[in-house]
Amino acid sequence: MPWVSEEEYQAAKQIRAYDYLQMHQPGRLVKTRTRNEWQLREHESFKINEITSKWHWKSRDIGGLSALRFLMQVDGMAYPEAVKLLCDDHAIYVPKEVPVSEKKPFVLPTPNDNLDRVRHYLNQRGICDDVIDYCVYLGILYESAPYHNAVFVGMDEQEQPRYAFLRGIYDRRGKSFKMEQEGSEKKYGFCVPPLGMSRRVAVYEASIDVLAHMTLEQGEKGKYRLSLGGISAPKEGSEWKGNRKLKTPDALEHFLKIHPEVDEIEICTDNDFAGRWACEQLKKHYEKEYRIICSLPALEGADYGDLAKSVWEENRNRKQRVEQGR
Repeated sequence: MPWVSEEEYQAAKQIRAYDYLQMHQPGRLVKTRTRNEWQLREHESFKINEITSKWHWKSRDIGGLSALRFLMQVDGMAYPEAVKLLCDDHAIYVPKEVPVSEKKPFVLPTPNDNLDRVRHYLNQRGICDDVIDYCVYLGILYESAPYHNAVFVGMDEQEQPRYAFLRGIYDRRGKSFKMEQEGSEKKYGFCVPPLGMSRRVAVYEASIDVLAHMTLEQGEKGKYRLSLGGISAPKEGSEWKGNRKLKTPDALEHFLKIHPEVDEIEICTDNDFAGRWACEQLKKHYEKEYRIICSLPALEGADYGDLAKSVWEENRNRKQRVEQGR
């Protein structure tokens, strides 16, 4: 095994992953739609920023900045070989000066003067008007201008907006526009509060699942309904599944901190591999202090948005059959 000196290690760890890839393996990088972001051609969940060189492999929940860490954790190279490779390839290495980016203040998207397009979209996703109107009344749902996105707003303890998730209402090739508003604080997730006091919080992977499940429960307002803003889970069959633990969601951790009266957590993640894995992880983490209710959608592979849309389509088809029979 080759011996590595302290000088070689110090030189190798300065080399940024993005610089190494651009210089020696540019064919592995594919530009994404996000500004300054690239992904690996062979791993779609691997993302790297060209300015900061910060990289994250979502499916394995690992990340870093340096080329040394990249070679060892992504390419599986042994430490001595990785150091030697970097030192041989970079006899003289001058690190790039990374500009310090100022975090932009959180500002909600400009609201549209009506909710017509978003209401139509949500109705076709099976979400009823009563649920939509309740969220609009609370100031946590509106339509943006000029792009007419559905905006799901997260409030802080003083009922001030601190988070927003934007969802496009027009699908392109089966995919819709989705993003968190710049400056959003993830711990203030989209949350539909109950009417009156409640000791239960139901948690979902996405904001639209909150509205869908509420619709399926006839607009029931007896519990908090909180979106986690997504989950990070290993791929089905991954060797990491047994060792991997779910990062406790910022939104749920903060919610429980400011709501000490809550002692029940209803887990409403998707009924797919990732959702079932997340449910199991959340149950293990919180069951000592909270009563856990696992309430995944009854249909395997579905989320509550799928179920609500299916019910809406069935009702629409039944109505059409009745009208045709007259």
